Amino acid sequence: MNLRSGKIAEIVKGRLVGPADITVVVLVVDSRKATMLSSSSLFVALRGKRNDGHQFIDSVYRRGVRSFIVEEGTFQDAEHKYPDAAFIYTDNTLDSLHKIAVWKRTNYNGIVIGVTGSNGKTIVKEWIAETVGKEKTVVRSPRSYNSQTGVPLSVWQLDNRYEIAVLEAGMSMPGEIAKLEKIIKPNIGIFTNIGEAHQENFRDIESKVAEKLNLFSEAGTIIYSVDHHEVHNSIKKDKRFNNRNLVTWSVNNSDADVRVSIIRDSLELTELNVEWKGDSFTVKLPFTDQASIENGTTVITLLLQMGIDSSVISREMELLTPVAMRMELKDGINNCSLIEDFYNSDPGSFAIAIDYLKSLPGKNRRVIISDFIQTARDRADLYGEVAALLERSKVKNIIGVGHELSASAGLFPTDTLFFETTGELVEWFKPGYFSNEVILLKGARIFEFEKIGRLLELKAHITTLEVDMNKLLNNLNLFREHMPGQVKIMAMVKAFAYGVGYREISDWLVYNGIDFLAVAYADEGINLRKAGTDVRIMVMNPDITSFESIIAYDLEPEIYCRTHLEGFILEAEREGLTDYPVHIKLDTGMHRLGFMEDEIDYLTGRLCRTTSVKVASVFSHLAAAEDAESDNKTLEQVKLFEKMSLMIGHRIGEGFLRHLLNSAGIARFPEYSYDMVRLGIGLYGVAPVQLAGISQVVRFRSKVSQVKKIIPGEGVSYGFTDRSEEARTIAIIPVGYADGLSRKLSNGRGNLFVDGRPAPIVGHICMDMCMIDVTGMDVKPGDEIEIFGNNISLSEVARQCETIPYEILTGIPPRVKRIYIVD
Repeated sequence: MNLRSGKIAEIVKGRLVGPADITVVVLVVDSRKATMLSSSSLFVALRGKRNDGHQFIDSVYRRGVRSFIVEEGTFQDAEHKYPDAAFIYTDNTLDSLHKIAVWKRTNYNGIVIGVTGSNGKTIVKEWIAETVGKEKTVVRSPRSYNSQTGVPLSVWQLDNRYEIAVLEAGMSMPGEIAKLEKIIKPNIGIFTNIGEAHQENFRDIESKVAEKLNLFSEAGTIIYSVDHHEVHNSIKKDKRFNNRNLVTWSVNNSDADVRVSIIRDSLELTELNVEWKGDSFTVKLPFTDQASIENGTTVITLLLQMGIDSSVISREMELLTPVAMRMELKDGINNCSLIEDFYNSDPGSFAIAIDYLKSLPGKNRRVIISDFIQTARDRADLYGEVAALLERSKVKNIIGVGHELSASAGLFPTDTLFFETTGELVEWFKPGYFSNEVILLKGARIFEFEKIGRLLELKAHITTLEVDMNKLLNNLNLFREHMPGQVKIMAMVKAFAYGVGYREISDWLVYNGIDFLAVAYADEGINLRKAGTDVRIMVMNPDITSFESIIAYDLEPEIYCRTHLEGFILEAEREGLTDYPVHIKLDTGMHRLGFMEDEIDYLTGRLCRTTSVKVASVFSHLAAAEDAESDNKTLEQVKLFEKMSLMIGHRIGEGFLRHLLNSAGIARFPEYSYDMVRLGIGLYGVAPVQLAGISQVVRFRSKVSQVKKIIPGEGVSYGFTDRSEEARTIAIIPVGYADGLSRKLSNGRGNLFVDGRPAPIVGHICMDMCMIDVTGMDVKPGDEIEIFGNNISLSEVARQCETIPYEILTGIPPRVKRIYIVD
């Protein structure tokens, strides 16, 4: 049901200024969501720790939005500045967002299933949709939309075309679940489990369980495992649940409603015996890990409670697929970029994937999409919505796979390609057809789009550097919170973005509001411009011969000496330029690049005599900000920077930015943030000085190539330097010093990790491979190996190699495939 601006003002009890008849189809809280911004969008300007949505009103208005919810005291001249827009003024925009969601839920007639718990919420939600969705129309929360803003956005999707809604609710602080309960009002509640997540904000486990149970204060049915004793005991003690339908499951307790036992398990599946109301049947789960067995049993219990026949349950549970919790960005053939998203197949997750596709600049965009198999919606209605989204997003290159899409061809552009099966597309595949594109692969698991991905991927090297972009964003925001408000950030993306990938990291940072980028050399900046990056870029070590190219590609040079200043002024004058931005580097004690104090007279005099350049910023670099023993020297640098920069400002005018702090400086001396800071290694969670909550974003991993037995006395690798009198089992791993694995870790000095267990490196590390001792471990070819990541930090590996994390990270060459993860 679409709403009009006047009705929304009534729902939120707000003051409407402007038209009351604007139709609202889409609810938006993030100004970056390009595909969601249109004349039928309602933008809710939320205030948060890091951003204030009111700052982006003008931007989203220019992109077509005509309905806004803002707080009283803002945009007093809206009716004059935005005469065709509806502004709804309220006291609190987040409360208004919740009121809209409450109205939506109140007018929804289907069954709502609310899922909470410490772990497994998203997987249980997806498996419910996967099993039930083949028989009934189901809508569910997109991805992990379980927060104070995510839940209202999920509920906005509800309409009476859907028979069942599956919504998840999360929390980090007391009081949050009670607010979400008013929005979700579940008919059926599912409590997956309880764990340590966010425990720091609660007195004990029991208080956290009690908080989560608030979600079910009016639920008629509650499903949980009696094996989670804290949950079971809390429910039994809570008088609210005395007369509720409590449906329990257990592997230990014979009093549970659903009793599960493992008949057999193998490397690929687990066979369960399920007892329910005096009957029993078997279920084959295509998983062997404990978490998946628990999540699967929770879904089985729900299906039994819903009255679904045991034969259907057995069939559908065996067809379950792993839930891909993230999108992966990879390099593709013919200068393409490849986004793989096999999370789920519904319009909500498709819209999120399209937004990410649109955030990547420069190249043409293509979508390869499969049928949406987890929905019982009318075909024309469903694929009409998909086609409209693609048209609105200006994606014209489309390939559809599946019978339903093929039968809906008339809804799509005439040049869209359709294939009944993935096999047909693979057979047709022409590498030359794909060039200079960003390609989104969005397919349901049953279509095995991995086969298409393998054809489109550039590199086959199974050793990979995995980059978690959400952790990188979290790190960026933690640094933002640590600084005074309104301070700009310049992100360092030199040296291939510290070895992580300059183009992908730059695109993500720009998408998330970074102010400047900085590179070491002009070539790096030129590559970014060619890739479509349009944010301001400073070149920190420009060569005089690159000045012409710097101007041609709209880059901004660091000027650190007389020769460079004179040379760049001359080049700017040749081009007939005025006020071209330059950045003045001062030497305040590190004694690398920069003007000395006794050169300020020359510097300011020369700048006053030219109109061809203009100072964009003045900056210096701290030599030992991470070292507390050097604080006196650091403070001397601060004092000298203050003096020199004020001298420049006094003589040429103060219309420039000042910046001094690097990552360690931001962490330890935020009071000297000035107008801007320069954030580098801290983005990746390996700064020499850590902020609370910072996490490492990179994970270096490979797979076992071969496993073999070594008899006593035999040596391993070059020179037979590693011998043992005992029989050993070794695994050969395709990662060597040409992949960035330092030879200093040879002969037992370093470990790689197999299933969380350390395995010492035996013998010398070779150019392209190494060997590890896996004696006593159950290891086979294809098993994953971690070099650094979850089990050992990059900083610890650097310590073992007697170097710094920068050297390790920048030493991983391009032949190692980078995979970029976005939740």
